[in-house]
Amino acid sequence: MKTASSLSCLFAVLRLTFANPQVTDNVKRQDSELLDSYDFVIAGAGTSGLTVADRLTEAFPDKTVLVVEYGEVEYARGIFDPPMTIWGGSSNAASGWLLNSTPSPELNNATALVMVGKVVGGSSAINGQFFDRGSRFDYDAWDRLQEGSPESRKKGIDWSWDGIYPFFRKSVTFTPPSEAVARKYNYTWNTSAFENVTPIHASLPPFLWGDHFVGRDAWKEMGIWRADECANGDKEGLCWIPISQHPITAKRSYSGIGHYADVVADRPNYHLLVKHQVARVVYPKRNTKSGPPLVEVRPLDGGPLFNISVKNEVILSSGVFGTPAILQRSGIGPAAFLKSLDIPVILDLPGVGSNLHDHSGPRISWNYTKPIPFYPLPSDMLNATFAAEAAAGFNQTPAQGPYTLAMSNSAIWVSLPNITIDYPTIIDAIRAQAASPNTTALHLPPAYNADPTLIAGYRAQLTQLAQLYANPHSPSLESAWATGTSPAAVLLHPLSRGTARLNTTHPFEPPVLDYRSASNPVDMALHLAHTRYLRRMTRTDTLQKLGAVEVGPGEEAAADEGLLRAYVRQSTVQSYMHPCCTAAMLPRGLGGVVGADLSVHGVAGLRVVDMSVLPMLPAAHLSATAYAVGEKAADIIIKWKDE
Repeated sequence: MKTASSLSCLFAVLRLTFANPQVTDNVKRQDSELLDSYDFVIAGAGTSGLTVADRLTEAFPDKTVLVVEYGEVEYARGIFDPPMTIWGGSSNAASGWLLNSTPSPELNNATALVMVGKVVGGSSAINGQFFDRGSRFDYDAWDRLQEGSPESRKKGIDWSWDGIYPFFRKSVTFTPPSEAVARKYNYTWNTSAFENVTPIHASLPPFLWGDHFVGRDAWKEMGIWRADECANGDKEGLCWIPISQHPITAKRSYSGIGHYADVVADRPNYHLLVKHQVARVVYPKRNTKSGPPLVEVRPLDGGPLFNISVKNEVILSSGVFGTPAILQRSGIGPAAFLKSLDIPVILDLPGVGSNLHDHSGPRISWNYTKPIPFYPLPSDMLNATFAAEAAAGFNQTPAQGPYTLAMSNSAIWVSLPNITIDYPTIIDAIRAQAASPNTTALHLPPAYNADPTLIAGYRAQLTQLAQLYANPHSPSLESAWATGTSPAAVLLHPLSRGTARLNTTHPFEPPVLDYRSASNPVDMALHLAHTRYLRRMTRTDTLQKLGAVEVGPGEEAAADEGLLRAYVRQSTVQSYMHPCCTAAMLPRGLGGVVGADLSVHGVAGLRVVDMSVLPMLPAAHLSATAYAVGEKAADIIIKWKDE
């Protein structure tokens, strides 16, 4: 495997940041520049898609790969980049979609706000750079859900922790911080969790806010165990988390650099078509057994649609929302829904656009009543001099100051048995739903009632969720800390499920999202337990010495079940930007869309590689998992082609 040098990675950063968007001759902008056909076509130049494209063009120098991308090759300002004056604002809308779901009745008809990358590099170009992996138990649950999937056992494909961990290690190069930085913040890490052979980089940042120790010290007082490393599958306790950061520039490392700009120049078999959208895949004469399909492409400048022929296979990597939209436009999806839009049904696959879920949860908050002895704080960004220095620091090489932290790099992960003594009641409620199809259906989208495989698949998930929640080493709650007075109580394994359905009036726009947050009552019970647990922070000596007074939910609300429920309904954030699972890797009899080899059930030459294939959310932000899934998918494809 080719390992990029630090110097070449730096040049790639500079190319993307300052150069004309047409980086190399490999970038195409109109159909007249394309070959007559390609061996592989990948729909979407995001985190997973660019990973696969890199590995395939490297492994098969005699095979051609075309990546079709809606966005452009450009520098995209991330969520925590200047010139914003307050840390934690929104990214440049030109490089991302800001999507709103339909209202969720159980949360006072609030909507979920979701950000999706619209640039070469996808969401890895704009996200919060939090680069963690889930618990080993999450991925073991994925593998158990594949039982009954012929590809899983026949081809020896293993989605357990042992099966995916080598690809986590392969997918990132970790560079320890300098000795001075490590000593200053008491950073810990274990380099054995990283293989360090790839141009995707992670490190521990050189800057933390002045109050970074407040959250960590409070959590230590609560008895939360301090882990030296949480990337090795043991995801519990108080962890330092690396962020997606290049060791030379101290700026964002993402797939648009590591898996595109740094490798494409010397690969004539790699083409990237920008400002185009994959409209659908086309099986001539509706013969789904004769693949791969044609790829119908839509130029964003309003030009006519055109087809691309493919020799080996088509890989959909357009994300949790883009991939099901492509499938639905292609006539692959829930038959009743497609017929309602007069889309010819090529394959009735009810799981397409189903099983949508995301991390969610309320926050607790407090005020300080004593002088705050911390410097610097995000509020210092309101000082023009400090803000200017912060922006100037970001533009240095290596970057310095507040913008090198990104979102956070410290958090806790706590299991349900360690959160509440009432955990058996919650687990019993999950198991009761799994045992009763009629009860299960009450909490699911109405479309689930039309297909027993969706009900069966959800019941299988419930069985795994009950097992995860009963495990004292499997996290139920995450709370990240960087600064401030309002940490979130994030629900890691929600039971509620929503849908992503093609926009009937604007079919080429992102689909209509129905999150249905908290539609399953167990989620509310979990939110309540998590909120009560996290409130313990305000009673620690660390916070009491600062005169902390709880504001949300507050003593009065916390003492009353009804008031606490009302607080959770009002304050829950429905999306922490980790949507998943809309083309789930499950057997077809469980409402799955792809098998363990990531091939779409019932059609030839079509595979999905992005976060839509997850059957359930892991206890992690999804960037690192997206890279690992891309690496494992490429390995599956390469081995299959070599057979």
